[in-house]
Amino acid sequence: MARIAGIDLPRNKRMEVALTYIYGIGRPAARKILEEANVDLAKKSDGLTEAELQKIREILDRNHRVEGDLRREVSMNIKRLVDLGCYRGVRHRKGLPVHGQRTHSNARTRKGPAVAIAGKKSVKAMK
Repeated sequence: MARIAGIDLPRNKRMEVALTYIYGIGRPAARKILEEANVDLAKKSDGLTEAELQKIREILDRNHRVEGDLRREVSMNIKRLVDLGCYRGVRHRKGLPVHGQRTHSNARTRKGPAVAIAGKKSVKAMK
């Protein structure tokens, strides 16, 4: 099993897809990495030689911030916004959408499950 950046790549997947299992690498970045390392995009992760794996590791170390370093940087950026108390930081602190989405309806993913308000009567109960 191939291990890159502390992640075990899935077996029997195309390398273009297998690299996306690493946090911080999407399909376009995976393609660029494999082209730079002269590895076929369609090659399966099981069929990699140790030399190809080493090339990919070197490219990742040199040019890309992935996994723990990237997660740390993202969390530090969010912490900086929260500490500053700017609008985006306040939205992060309250657990609301940050990028201007509406919250009257929708935004359930950020806000969590809907909570009923006690004492609110339905239309049928008022008639």
